[in-house]
Amino acid sequence: MNRRSHATARRSWARTLGASLVAAFVAALLAPAPAASAAAEPSLNTPVATLDAALRCPSSFAHPDREPVLLVHGTSSTYDESWGWNYAPALRDAGYDVCGVELPNRTMGDIQDSTEYVVHAINKIQAATGRKVDVIGHSQGNMQMRWALKWWPSLQAKVDDAVFLANPGHGIGAGNLFCVGWCAPALHQFSVGSNFLAALNAGDETPGAVSYTNIYSLTDEAIIPFTTAPLDGAKNIAVQDVCLGRVVAHFSMLYDAVTYKLVLDALSHDGTAIPSRLPFGKCLDVNLPGVSAAEATAATAITAAQLSGELLNATKVPAEPPLRAYAS
Repeated sequence: MNRRSHATARRSWARTLGASLVAAFVAALLAPAPAASAAAEPSLNTPVATLDAALRCPSSFAHPDREPVLLVHGTSSTYDESWGWNYAPALRDAGYDVCGVELPNRTMGDIQDSTEYVVHAINKIQAATGRKVDVIGHSQGNMQMRWALKWWPSLQAKVDDAVFLANPGHGIGAGNLFCVGWCAPALHQFSVGSNFLAALNAGDETPGAVSYTNIYSLTDEAIIPFTTAPLDGAKNIAVQDVCLGRVVAHFSMLYDAVTYKLVLDALSHDGTAIPSRLPFGKCLDVNLPGVSAAEATAATAITAAQLSGELLNATKVPAEPPLRAYAS
């Protein structure tokens, strides 16, 4: 090959390489951004065997036409005490596969620790079913749900509905009252003005494409002031806006018929609950299906006794736990 032929070949190769590089660059610009990598998310410090043992699911998932439901309990409670006699059987009868998570130390410890149980539960259920998960929380359990969705953003693609009942979203004064001295770590964290709440509510309060339904009561004796409950970006529904004058206390959110109807509406439709879809006569029922007045009274008494015992006996610390590095 002569000198001119060599020069022509080099120019042709350079043009081809340049065109390829330009094409690759343009493709990279136009390509969708990669999803958040789970590898970049906080690692779970709790042993997997412990997390597995805390998850309560049916032996098989028998309702592929509906998303599975995860129930997350609140302060001083357990899965059975909060959900085992009301929502779990009612939702199963309504055609849902129901799971629950047993948070450690009756949720009196560091919420950052107990959140790991929720993270693991969502991942485990989604992997087992191949479907998104609907998550329902009561009281402090809503904080674990929100902390999980905020700091493990890959979960946002695995959760369809996040339904909050009696949500202490921006802190409650009871925490400050009990934490004048030493108190349980979780109480420090949901006290008004805590570092935990500042981190939880910084930026987007309802991240991702999750459908957030937030149901609260103006007569909730624990969520004071009630203005702490609403979240930016959620469908915020006061029970009294649906049924004027209805009295629903903190624990009775777990068996109130109107609250349950709103929850079912969220689970059975795309998007959040819409109160106008509730049937005529929606305010006439007192308790959700299958719950008698005697059961409600007994469960309320047990919960009150457990709360009193935990306030006295739970491990106490002088200040709230430090924020983890990922949240600082």
